[in-house]
Amino acid sequence: MRYLDRLQPLALLVMRIALGAVMIGHGSQKVFGGMQNHVHMVSSLGLPGWMAYLSAGAEFFGGILVIVGLLTRFAALAILINMSVAIWKVHWKNGLLGQGGYQFPLALAAIAFALTFFGAGPIALDSLRRGVGSGWSGRAKK
Repeated sequence: MRYLDRLQPLALLVMRIALGAVMIGHGSQKVFGGMQNHVHMVSSLGLPGWMAYLSAGAEFFGGILVIVGLLTRFAALAILINMSVAIWKVHWKNGLLGQGGYQFPLALAAIAFALTFFGAGPIALDSLRRGVGSGWSGRAKK
C-alpha cells in the first residue's frame, strides 16, 4: 500500500482539475453574460444581490485558482461556502437524489472541503510559491 501513498500528489491534482473544470464551466456562464440573471436568482432566494458577484467569482476565478494550484486553500474554501449556500438555498428541498437534488453540489463541496484541509499538493503553483522542491515527495527544503 505504500505505492499508493506515493500517488497522493496525483490524486490531489485530479481532484483539483475535476473541481476546477466544473466550477469554471458554471462560473463562466455567469461571468460572461448571465450575471443579471444570477443577481436576480440570488435576490429571489432572499440573499442580497451583490452576493451573486461573490458566487460567480468563487466559481469562475476560484476554479481557475484551484486548477493551477494557486491560493488553493482559500479558493477551495470559497467554493465550499458557495456550494454550501447552493445546497441550503436551492437544492435541499429537492432531496439528495431528486430532480435538482443536492448530490452533485454535495460532491463538489466534499472535494473543496478536502482541498481546503490538504492543500494543492506538490504539483501546484502553491508549492513553488512556498519554495517546496519539485518532485513527488512534497517535503519542504530545509
